[in-house]
Amino acid sequence: MPASNLALRTVDVTRYVTPLREGGSLPALVEANDDFLYVLKFRGAGQGPKALIAELIVGELARALGLRVPELVFVQLDEAFGRTEPDEEIQDLLRASTGLNLALHYLSGASTYDALVNTVEPRLASQVVWLDALTLNVDRTARNTNMLMWHKELWLIDHGAALYAHHAGPGWSAPKRRPFPQIKDHVLLPRATELTVVDAESRTLITPELLRNIVALVPDAWLTEPDVPADAQRAAYVQFLEDRLAASETFVQEANDARQGTI
Repeated sequence: MPASNLALRTVDVTRYVTPLREGGSLPALVEANDDFLYVLKFRGAGQGPKALIAELIVGELARALGLRVPELVFVQLDEAFGRTEPDEEIQDLLRASTGLNLALHYLSGASTYDALVNTVEPRLASQVVWLDALTLNVDRTARNTNMLMWHKELWLIDHGAALYAHHAGPGWSAPKRRPFPQIKDHVLLPRATELTVVDAESRTLITPELLRNIVALVPDAWLTEPDVPADAQRAAYVQFLEDRLAASETFVQEANDARQGTI
């Protein structure tokens, strides 16, 4: 998708269907005013808006690389949804999330990726590992793959734990060497034999313009660093990702070493 065409639709929640009690963030299955079902990620959940920022940025980077990600949409949540929910924990979450949230199109009938059952070709495995190394995604392990099989194709979901450096406070995006030893636990690493080729291809796709356009999608309401203008916060994400790209040979070597069992 050309950078100039980047945009997310906005929908309104019309029905809260059921909580999805997986992990600590309590996402929910909801119906929207376009009659589609979505997995809603709440801005009022434990990691706050930063998890939504990571979900948006990494999801759209994956899409730009040609990987399959369910459509991401902005979701308006009315304060009325917090009044009738009988579960107090969910009621508090709904109240804290009034306003703009993020959701993924629900893939009905999809199954969780299982390395013992599903086969992923080396090129695709390398693309996913490369993306996760770029974005410091710690959450693609055998215990929690965050991948689905839908119509015999691999789909990526749940990127809220990526870009974890942005939780470090002021100056988090300053250029520095950032080892990513967690890559050794990546569920697709054993199949990622084409990382060097994928690195060269992916660096041509993720241009500075693309990065700026993806980060520009982040709403002001999610950029909550005190006394830091929204544009400056967006610039920090662009800087961080540009620095990671510039050091891609390092994290590719780190991943290859981990795959070969040398570290």
